[in-house]
Amino acid sequence: MKIYRRYINIQNQSKETEEPPEKHGSYGALLFDKRWKDKRGIILSRDNNQCVICGHGEELEVHHRQYHFLKVVKKFNPPWEYPNNILITLCNSCHQRGHSKFKVPIIYV
Repeated sequence: MKIYRRYINIQNQSKETEEPPEKHGSYGALLFDKRWKDKRGIILSRDNNQCVICGHGEELEVHHRQYHFLKVVKKFNPPWEYPNNILITLCNSCHQRGHSKFKVPIIYV
């Protein structure tokens, strides 16, 4: 069984002066894109269709352990354009609990 860090420690990362927008805009709509559905399927399969924290197999979501903000175009990367190693499968409960305790780091690219 592989062990995945749920969130990335953001200590010792350089601070950027430009702040990204608070929200991802139409991020929700991107989750219906075939490219995301394909990527999501790959991650779910890799993680044996279960939450990597509690092992639950229902209400699964794919969590981005970091977000990439593209400075040149001033937009976040689409959800399917992240490397597989920063995506993990979480059940809704673990996912919500994690977001309530930790802020997902933003990497400026």
